[in-house]
Amino acid sequence: MSLLASLFFTWGFITVINNTLLPHLRSVFDLNYTQTTLIESVWFIAYFVASIPSARLIERIGYKKSMVVGLAIMAAGSLMMIPAARLPSYPVTLFALFVIACGIALLQVAANPYVAVVGSPQTASSRLNLVQAFNSLGTTFAPLFGGYLILGRSNSGTLEAGHVLTQAERLADAQAVQLPYLIVAAVLVVLAVVIARFPLPEMKSSGTSRVSKEQRTQHSLWRHRNLVFGIPAIFIYLIAEIGVANLFINFVSQPEIGNVNHETASHYLFVLWGGMMVGRFIGSALMRTVSAERVLAGASIGAAIVMLVATFTTGHVAMWALISVGLFHSVMFPTIFTLGIKGLGPLTEEGAGLLIMAIAGGALVVVQGWLADIYGLQMSFLLTALCEMYVLFYAMWGSKATNAFPDEQASPN
Repeated sequence: MSLLASLFFTWGFITVINNTLLPHLRSVFDLNYTQTTLIESVWFIAYFVASIPSARLIERIGYKKSMVVGLAIMAAGSLMMIPAARLPSYPVTLFALFVIACGIALLQVAANPYVAVVGSPQTASSRLNLVQAFNSLGTTFAPLFGGYLILGRSNSGTLEAGHVLTQAERLADAQAVQLPYLIVAAVLVVLAVVIARFPLPEMKSSGTSRVSKEQRTQHSLWRHRNLVFGIPAIFIYLIAEIGVANLFINFVSQPEIGNVNHETASHYLFVLWGGMMVGRFIGSALMRTVSAERVLAGASIGAAIVMLVATFTTGHVAMWALISVGLFHSVMFPTIFTLGIKGLGPLTEEGAGLLIMAIAGGALVVVQGWLADIYGLQMSFLLTALCEMYVLFYAMWGSKATNAFPDEQASPN
């Protein structure tokens, strides 16, 4: 569990570096909101492309080797960011981020179900929320890392909002991403070596072990309501989470909201992700006595309320409302995931692959970018409030398992 927690920390850290990278690239390449969020869409398209192949790879080579392969892919993508910065090239940057995201997708497909089945099924949501808290620990520190090494070392991050960069300043700013991604690549290689040498146990359970193709064809994933409605729940939730995170710095920087530069705004992003970390620790403890469905319902109602406050108010009230949504978003992904694979038995790996593929919903953040260009950045957060309503529906009805296999606790060798 400690080793898995380090993986959750790592991919959370790398994913949230994007939140400081996007306003930086917006200035370097002179992008509008639609073009800026399109960068993140490419990142999440990788989940759609890589998730099912990842599930099949895990069936062939096992969890441990798949995690090592995932880390190696991420390291390769991180190193690609160096030539992308030297050129500088928008297409090469997109491709490098796509490769990194493919590696993370493989880690997600391997690690999330592994954590869910490594203990009692009754505490699966609590357990996954606990390790996801370490994911949030990574997302909490990433804005500080990116704010200092990317925004803090570039003209786009330190100058006043609205300053138009010269061509020379853009070229200089592009170079700022080389050192951060070189450090990230080195850490990934070290972690891959550690996992390759670590005696990670293979899971042995009739519910989760590999079974023959003939046996699998006797069962249908689509007979499990909790999975059928869980896939769009992950998809829609990711639109909300990524929309808030990616547009946060631009939102806080506005004169009528926080009136600060991008580097300073990244410090507030640290608080948002810190709220997600705290919320997951609280959620993990709470779900030992309160049902996961009830906790998820309460979180979705709270998230919808604060998003409406962020949309229709100004100043620090709007800013702190947006920051507080991290506390409510914290339990959503791990809780939806564990509810989605509950009772899948021998179909768990395929179900997990589909749920991770649904993370591609983050690609539709480009819709929020389009809304921000047309109706204004603040009004675009109404889309987020609508997303919370589907999560509430899932918690109240869609998560109820049908045709579930008997719960069986997996145990390592």
